[in-house]
Amino acid sequence: MSGALALAPETPADDLPETDGPLRRCIVSGRTGPRASFVRFVLGPDAAVVPDIAGKLPGRGLWVAADSASVRRAVEKNAFAKAARGQARAAADLPERVGQLLLRRAVETLALARRAGQAVQGFEKVKEAIARGRCGLLVAASDGSPAERARLGGGEIPVATGLTAVEMGEAFGREHAVHAALASGNLAERLREDLARLAAYRAVGGNE
Repeated sequence: MSGALALAPETPADDLPETDGPLRRCIVSGRTGPRASFVRFVLGPDAAVVPDIAGKLPGRGLWVAADSASVRRAVEKNAFAKAARGQARAAADLPERVGQLLLRRAVETLALARRAGQAVQGFEKVKEAIARGRCGLLVAASDGSPAERARLGGGEIPVATGLTAVEMGEAFGREHAVHAALASGNLAERLREDLARLAAYRAVGGNE
């Protein structure tokens, strides 16, 4: 992806969607919360700290609140080694890498929904999906017009705003996309979580 990444509007970590399962604890602040409000890290064979954005890598998980300031403090305070009770090597650019990985996951999830026929973009197509009750999640570009979004209707439908128009456009193979409608289902829920985490990560202590 080319160009600098624009910051999304501020989204407090507490606004991230709740998920089932046990709570996680941040190794920096000690704050606990649902899995969706954290980023998981594991240690590689060489003790390097590896971001596990999807939460599927083997090994003991080291959890950090999903904001760039917390990841930066974890690097600066050697919190990974302390939590692992052993050697851990965290790269200085880890906060930036995590931000890029969160962005990549969100774009790929939106692209997957498009390929599966579960997402459409463009004002008229999105408006039609809402009118026909086929929209379970409205994705709006963070740099789009709130007034235009309001014209779509569907005020009761959840809205996610973690991506810029250019970033949304990548998922649809276009230069930009301002609105997208996703059908209800697993992909919509996954994207809602991905975008909330990305927006929170960018908003707190912005790493770009």
